[in-house]
Amino acid sequence: MPIHPVTRLKLEAATLARLSRLADARQRPANQLMQEVIEEYLDREERREKFQRDAFTAWAQFQATGLHVTAAEADAWLARLEAGEDAEPPQPHH
Repeated sequence: MPIHPVTRLKLEAATLARLSRLADARQRPANQLMQEVIEEYLDREERREKFQRDAFTAWAQFQATGLHVTAAEADAWLARLEAGEDAEPPQPHH
């Protein structure tokens, strides 16, 4: 379904009042706040979708190959990265 540049959105009266108060407090137009909120929501949900796809892909690869790294190996690698090292990820094994 195509989205038009101007879209109507029905909001509950209480939600409109909250939006109006926040827009006034931030001295910004309500439509600008709504645009930002929608973009943040879409970004978050797109990241969630990608995470789920990546997890399913990784699970399918593990089931097909049996290759994995242990939690201890992953933790050690992450600790090195956190310490600022340019560490290579551990090699998957059976």
